[in-house]
Amino acid sequence: MGLAKRKLGKQGLVVPAIGLGCMGMSHAYGQPGDTESLATLHRAIELGCNFFDTAEVYGPLRNEELLGRAFKGRRQEVIIATKFGFKIVDGKQVGTERDSRPGHIREAVEGSLRRLGTDHIDLLYQHRVDPAVPMEDMAGAVADLVRQGKVKYFGLSEVGVTNIRRAHKVLPVTAVQSEYSLWERNLEQDVIPALRELGIGLVPFSPLGRGFLTGEVKRAEDYPEGDFRRGDPRYQGANFDANMAAAKIVREVGEAKGAKPGQIALAWVLHRGEDLVPIPGTKRRKYLEENLGSADIKLDAGDMKRLDAALAPDKISGPRYAPGPQSMVDR
Repeated sequence: MGLAKRKLGKQGLVVPAIGLGCMGMSHAYGQPGDTESLATLHRAIELGCNFFDTAEVYGPLRNEELLGRAFKGRRQEVIIATKFGFKIVDGKQVGTERDSRPGHIREAVEGSLRRLGTDHIDLLYQHRVDPAVPMEDMAGAVADLVRQGKVKYFGLSEVGVTNIRRAHKVLPVTAVQSEYSLWERNLEQDVIPALRELGIGLVPFSPLGRGFLTGEVKRAEDYPEGDFRRGDPRYQGANFDANMAAAKIVREVGEAKGAKPGQIALAWVLHRGEDLVPIPGTKRRKYLEENLGSADIKLDAGDMKRLDAALAPDKISGPRYAPGPQSMVDR
Protein backbone atom coordinates (compact mmCIF):
# COMPACT_ATOMS: atom_id res chain seq x y z
CA MET A 1 0.00 0.00 0.00
CA GLY A 2 1.65 3.19 -1.17
CA LEU A 3 0.56 6.24 0.75
CA ALA A 4 0.74 9.47 -1.24
CA LYS A 5 2.38 12.57 0.23
CA ARG A 6 0.80 15.96 0.78
CA LYS A 7 2.28 19.37 1.53
CA LEU A 8 0.85 21.01 4.64
CA GLY A 9 0.62 24.69 3.85
CA LYS A 10 3.33 26.84 2.26
CA GLN A 11 6.05 26.38 4.87
CA GLY A 12 7.51 23.18 3.39
CA LEU A 13 6.24 20.38 5.67
CA VAL A 14 5.54 17.26 3.60
CA VAL A 15 3.63 14.43 5.28
CA PRO A 16 1.67 11.33 4.26
CA ALA A 17 -1.90 11.97 3.09
CA ILE A 18 -3.19 10.30 6.27
CA GLY A 19 -1.56 10.59 9.69
CA LEU A 20 -2.17 8.72 12.93
CA GLY A 21 -3.89 10.33 15.90
CA CYS A 22 -2.38 8.74 19.01
CA MET A 23 -4.59 10.21 21.76
CA GLY A 24 -6.74 7.11 22.20
CA MET A 25 -3.70 5.00 23.02
CA SER A 26 -3.43 6.75 26.39
CA HIS A 27 -6.46 8.95 26.91
CA ALA A 28 -10.23 9.33 26.63
CA TYR A 29 -11.20 6.07 24.91
CA GLY A 30 -11.17 3.33 27.53
CA GLN A 31 -8.19 1.61 29.10
CA PRO A 32 -4.91 1.79 27.18
CA GLY A 33 -3.03 -1.32 26.08
CA ASP A 34 0.58 -0.48 25.35
CA THR A 35 1.52 -3.74 23.60
CA GLU A 36 -0.99 -3.37 20.76
CA SER A 37 -0.45 0.40 20.66
CA LEU A 38 3.30 -0.05 20.16
CA ALA A 39 2.65 -2.64 17.45
CA THR A 40 0.27 -0.19 15.75
CA LEU A 41 2.86 2.59 15.82
CA HIS A 42 5.50 0.31 14.28
CA ARG A 43 3.05 -0.97 11.65
CA ALA A 44 2.20 2.62 10.72
CA ILE A 45 5.86 3.32 9.93
CA GLU A 46 6.00 0.17 7.77
CA LEU A 47 2.96 1.38 5.79
CA GLY A 48 4.32 4.88 5.23
CA CYS A 49 1.97 6.51 7.75
CA ASN A 50 4.78 8.21 9.65
CA PHE A 51 3.01 11.43 10.74
CA PHE A 52 2.10 11.00 14.39
CA ASP A 53 -0.05 13.32 16.49
CA THR A 54 0.23 13.53 20.28
CA ALA A 55 0.07 16.14 23.09
CA GLU A 56 1.41 16.63 26.59
CA VAL A 57 -2.15 16.49 27.95
CA TYR A 58 -2.86 13.02 26.51
CA GLY A 59 -2.51 10.83 29.55
CA PRO A 60 -1.42 13.44 30.70
CA LEU A 61 2.21 12.92 29.63
CA ARG A 62 1.84 9.17 29.02
CA ASN A 63 1.18 9.39 25.31
CA GLU A 64 4.40 11.28 24.58
CA GLU A 65 6.28 8.74 26.71
CA LEU A 66 4.71 5.91 24.69
CA LEU A 67 5.82 7.48 21.41
CA GLY A 68 9.28 8.04 22.84
CA ARG A 69 9.54 4.30 23.52
CA ALA A 70 8.11 3.37 20.13
CA PHE A 71 10.47 5.58 18.14
CA LYS A 72 13.69 4.99 20.07
CA GLY A 73 16.40 4.56 17.46
CA ARG A 74 13.93 5.44 14.68
CA ARG A 75 13.50 9.18 15.13
CA GLN A 76 14.68 9.96 11.60
CA GLU A 77 11.84 7.82 10.19
CA VAL A 78 8.97 9.76 11.78
CA ILE A 79 7.31 13.18 11.82
CA ILE A 80 6.05 14.11 15.28
CA ALA A 81 3.41 16.70 16.08
CA THR A 82 2.66 17.58 19.69
CA LYS A 83 0.82 20.32 21.56
CA PHE A 84 1.11 22.60 24.58
CA GLY A 85 -1.39 24.85 26.27
CA PHE A 86 -3.17 23.18 29.16
CA LYS A 87 -2.32 23.48 32.82
CA ILE A 88 -0.91 20.23 34.20
CA VAL A 89 0.04 19.88 37.87
CA ASP A 90 1.61 16.72 39.33
CA GLY A 91 0.76 14.81 36.17
CA LYS A 92 -2.91 15.79 36.19
CA GLN A 93 -4.84 18.18 33.97
CA VAL A 94 -6.36 21.09 35.92
CA GLY A 95 -9.90 21.23 34.54
CA THR A 96 -10.15 23.44 31.48
CA GLU A 97 -7.39 25.81 32.63
CA ARG A 98 -5.04 26.90 29.87
CA ASP A 99 -1.52 28.27 30.08
CA SER A 100 0.27 29.74 27.06
CA ARG A 101 2.54 32.13 28.92
CA PRO A 102 5.92 32.20 27.12
CA GLY A 103 7.78 30.80 30.14
CA HIS A 104 5.34 27.93 30.42
CA ILE A 105 5.63 27.17 26.69
CA ARG A 106 9.39 26.78 27.09
CA GLU A 107 8.91 24.44 30.06
CA ALA A 108 6.26 22.42 28.25
CA VAL A 109 8.45 21.96 25.18
CA GLU A 110 11.43 20.84 27.27
CA GLY A 111 9.17 18.25 28.89
CA SER A 112 7.86 17.06 25.54
CA LEU A 113 11.37 16.76 24.11
CA ARG A 114 12.42 14.69 27.12
CA ARG A 115 9.42 12.35 26.98
CA LEU A 116 9.67 11.93 23.20
CA GLY A 117 13.40 11.26 23.40
CA THR A 118 14.26 13.81 20.74
CA ASP A 119 16.00 17.15 20.28
CA HIS A 120 13.28 18.70 18.09
CA ILE A 121 9.54 18.69 17.49
CA ASP A 122 8.50 18.68 13.84
CA LEU A 123 5.15 20.45 14.34
CA LEU A 124 4.22 22.24 17.56
CA TYR A 125 0.62 23.32 18.10
CA GLN A 126 -0.97 25.59 20.64
CA HIS A 127 -3.64 23.15 21.84
CA ARG A 128 -6.29 25.76 22.69
CA VAL A 129 -6.24 29.55 22.66
CA ASP A 130 -5.41 31.02 26.07
CA PRO A 131 -7.59 34.14 26.47
CA ALA A 132 -5.17 35.52 29.08
CA VAL A 133 -2.16 35.56 26.72
CA PRO A 134 -2.05 37.64 23.50
CA MET A 135 -1.58 35.48 20.42
CA GLU A 136 1.41 37.63 19.48
CA ASP A 137 3.20 36.74 22.74
CA MET A 138 2.47 33.05 22.32
CA ALA A 139 3.63 33.01 18.68
CA GLY A 140 6.75 34.95 19.62
CA ALA A 141 7.67 32.32 22.21
CA VAL A 142 7.32 29.58 19.60
CA ALA A 143 9.38 31.66 17.16
CA ASP A 144 12.20 31.66 19.72
CA LEU A 145 12.01 27.85 19.89
CA VAL A 146 12.14 27.67 16.09
CA ARG A 147 15.28 29.84 16.07
CA GLN A 148 16.83 27.51 18.65
CA GLY A 149 16.12 24.46 16.46
CA LYS A 150 13.82 22.86 19.03
CA VAL A 151 10.73 23.30 16.83
CA LYS A 152 10.51 23.13 13.04
CA TYR A 153 6.94 24.15 12.23
CA PHE A 154 4.17 26.02 14.05
CA GLY A 155 0.50 25.09 14.33
CA LEU A 156 -2.74 26.09 16.07
CA SER A 157 -5.70 23.99 17.17
CA GLU A 158 -9.44 24.81 17.34
CA VAL A 159 -8.78 28.45 16.60
CA GLY A 160 -10.89 31.13 14.94
CA VAL A 161 -9.96 33.31 11.99
CA THR A 162 -9.03 36.44 13.98
CA ASN A 163 -6.52 34.58 16.12
CA ILE A 164 -5.14 32.66 13.15
CA ARG A 165 -4.32 35.97 11.48
CA ARG A 166 -2.80 37.45 14.64
CA ALA A 167 -0.46 34.49 15.19
CA HIS A 168 0.42 34.16 11.49
CA LYS A 169 1.70 37.74 11.37
CA VAL A 170 4.30 36.92 14.02
CA LEU A 171 5.28 33.41 12.89
CA PRO A 172 3.94 31.76 9.73
CA VAL A 173 1.48 29.03 10.67
CA THR A 174 2.02 25.71 8.89
CA ALA A 175 -1.18 23.93 9.93
CA VAL A 176 -4.40 24.33 11.88
CA GLN A 177 -5.78 21.25 13.55
CA SER A 178 -9.52 21.17 14.17
CA GLU A 179 -12.37 18.71 14.17
CA TYR A 180 -13.65 18.28 10.63
CA SER A 181 -15.59 15.43 9.11
CA LEU A 182 -18.78 14.57 7.29
CA TRP A 183 -20.69 15.19 10.52
CA GLU A 184 -18.79 18.26 11.77
CA ARG A 185 -18.47 20.95 9.13
CA ASN A 186 -18.20 24.13 11.21
CA LEU A 187 -14.95 25.16 9.46
CA GLU A 188 -16.41 25.52 6.00
CA GLN A 189 -17.89 29.00 6.26
CA ASP A 190 -14.87 31.01 7.37
CA VAL A 191 -11.89 28.99 8.66
CA ILE A 192 -11.12 26.93 5.56
CA PRO A 193 -11.32 29.96 3.20
CA ALA A 194 -8.95 31.87 5.51
CA LEU A 195 -6.50 28.96 5.64
CA ARG A 196 -6.43 28.77 1.85
CA GLU A 197 -5.95 32.52 1.56
CA LEU A 198 -2.95 32.36 3.93
CA GLY A 199 -1.47 29.11 2.65
CA ILE A 200 -2.04 27.10 5.84
CA GLY A 201 -2.81 23.38 5.83
CA LEU A 202 -5.71 21.75 7.68
CA VAL A 203 -5.26 18.66 9.87
CA PRO A 204 -8.74 17.31 10.65
CA PHE A 205 -8.97 15.36 13.88
CA SER A 206 -11.89 13.01 14.55
CA PRO A 207 -12.44 12.62 10.78
CA LEU A 208 -14.54 9.55 11.59
CA GLY A 209 -16.90 11.52 13.82
CA ARG A 210 -15.22 10.12 16.97
CA GLY A 211 -16.01 6.68 15.62
CA PHE A 212 -19.65 7.35 14.78
CA LEU A 213 -19.13 7.19 11.03
CA THR A 214 -17.56 3.72 11.22
CA GLY A 215 -20.98 2.28 12.06
CA GLU A 216 -19.47 0.34 14.97
CA VAL A 217 -20.84 2.47 17.79
CA LYS A 218 -22.97 2.14 20.91
CA ARG A 219 -25.11 4.53 22.89
CA ALA A 220 -23.28 6.80 25.32
CA GLU A 221 -24.37 4.85 28.40
CA ASP A 222 -22.99 1.60 26.98
CA TYR A 223 -19.39 2.86 27.04
CA PRO A 224 -17.28 2.32 30.19
CA GLU A 225 -16.50 5.04 32.73
CA GLY A 226 -13.60 7.17 31.51
CA ASP A 227 -14.58 6.85 27.84
CA PHE A 228 -15.06 10.27 26.23
CA ARG A 229 -18.15 9.10 24.35
CA ARG A 230 -20.19 8.70 27.56
CA GLY A 231 -20.43 12.49 27.70
CA ASP A 232 -20.76 13.13 23.96
CA PRO A 233 -24.18 14.74 23.30
CA ARG A 234 -24.38 13.20 19.83
CA TYR A 235 -24.20 9.69 21.31
CA GLN A 236 -27.09 10.31 23.70
CA GLY A 237 -30.83 9.60 23.53
CA ALA A 238 -32.76 10.88 20.52
CA ASN A 239 -29.58 12.45 19.12
CA PHE A 240 -28.07 8.98 18.74
CA ASP A 241 -31.09 7.72 16.79
CA ALA A 242 -31.16 10.73 14.46
CA ASN A 243 -27.43 10.53 13.79
CA MET A 244 -27.56 6.82 13.06
CA ALA A 245 -30.21 7.54 10.43
CA ALA A 246 -28.07 10.29 8.86
CA ALA A 247 -24.98 8.04 8.83
CA LYS A 248 -26.84 5.27 7.02
CA ILE A 249 -25.93 6.81 3.65
CA VAL A 250 -22.22 6.42 4.44
CA ARG A 251 -22.75 2.69 4.85
CA GLU A 252 -24.76 2.49 1.61
CA VAL A 253 -22.05 4.28 -0.41
CA GLY A 254 -19.49 1.94 1.13
CA GLU A 255 -21.47 -1.16 0.21
CA ALA A 256 -21.65 0.02 -3.40
CA LYS A 257 -17.85 0.38 -3.49
CA GLY A 258 -16.95 -2.67 -1.42
CA ALA A 259 -15.61 -0.41 1.34
CA LYS A 260 -16.22 0.09 5.05
CA PRO A 261 -18.25 3.14 6.17
CA GLY A 262 -15.21 4.61 7.91
CA GLN A 263 -13.20 4.36 4.70
CA ILE A 264 -15.87 6.33 2.86
CA ALA A 265 -15.88 9.01 5.58
CA LEU A 266 -12.09 9.35 5.34
CA ALA A 267 -12.15 9.35 1.54
CA TRP A 268 -14.66 12.23 1.70
CA VAL A 269 -12.19 14.28 3.78
CA LEU A 270 -9.33 13.48 1.39
CA HIS A 271 -11.47 14.57 -1.56
CA ARG A 272 -12.14 17.98 0.04
CA GLY A 273 -8.70 19.21 -1.01
CA GLU A 274 -5.02 18.37 -1.26
CA ASP A 275 -4.34 20.72 1.66
CA LEU A 276 -6.17 18.45 4.13
CA VAL A 277 -4.36 15.69 6.05
CA PRO A 278 -6.73 13.79 8.36
CA ILE A 279 -5.41 12.04 11.46
CA PRO A 280 -7.86 9.25 12.35
CA GLY A 281 -7.06 7.81 15.75
CA THR A 282 -6.72 4.14 16.58
CA LYS A 283 -4.72 1.88 18.87
CA ARG A 284 -5.19 -1.28 16.78
CA ARG A 285 -3.38 -2.44 13.66
CA LYS A 286 -6.59 -3.74 12.10
CA TYR A 287 -8.21 -0.30 12.08
CA LEU A 288 -4.99 1.44 11.05
CA GLU A 289 -4.86 -0.71 7.92
CA GLU A 290 -8.55 -0.10 7.21
CA ASN A 291 -8.09 3.65 7.57
CA LEU A 292 -5.11 3.76 5.23
CA GLY A 293 -7.11 1.83 2.64
CA SER A 294 -9.34 4.89 2.27
CA ALA A 295 -6.59 6.61 0.29
CA ASP A 296 -7.32 4.26 -2.62
CA ILE A 297 -11.07 4.96 -2.75
CA LYS A 298 -12.35 7.22 -5.51
CA LEU A 299 -15.52 9.23 -4.92
CA ASP A 300 -17.13 10.91 -7.92
CA ALA A 301 -19.14 14.14 -7.90
CA GLY A 302 -22.37 12.18 -7.40
CA ASP A 303 -20.98 10.34 -4.38
CA MET A 304 -19.78 13.58 -2.82
CA LYS A 305 -23.12 15.31 -3.42
CA ARG A 306 -25.05 12.43 -1.89
CA LEU A 307 -22.83 12.36 1.20
CA ASP A 308 -22.89 16.14 1.57
CA ALA A 309 -26.68 16.16 1.48
CA ALA A 310 -27.19 13.24 3.86
CA LEU A 311 -24.88 14.68 6.51
CA ALA A 312 -25.47 18.39 6.01
CA PRO A 313 -25.10 20.36 9.27
CA ASP A 314 -28.89 20.57 9.74
CA LYS A 315 -29.15 16.76 9.61
CA ILE A 316 -26.79 16.24 12.58
CA SER A 317 -28.46 16.13 15.97
CA GLY A 318 -26.88 17.51 19.14
CA PRO A 319 -24.01 19.92 19.93
CA ARG A 320 -20.52 18.72 19.09
CA TYR A 321 -19.28 18.96 22.69
CA ALA A 322 -20.59 19.17 26.22
CA PRO A 323 -20.40 22.75 27.63
CA GLY A 324 -16.93 22.38 29.28
CA PRO A 325 -14.99 21.31 26.17
CA GLN A 326 -17.06 23.59 23.94
CA SER A 327 -16.06 26.61 26.05
CA MET A 328 -12.44 26.16 24.92
CA VAL A 329 -13.18 26.28 21.19
CA ASP A 330 -12.20 29.69 19.76
CA ARG A 331 -15.29 30.08 17.58
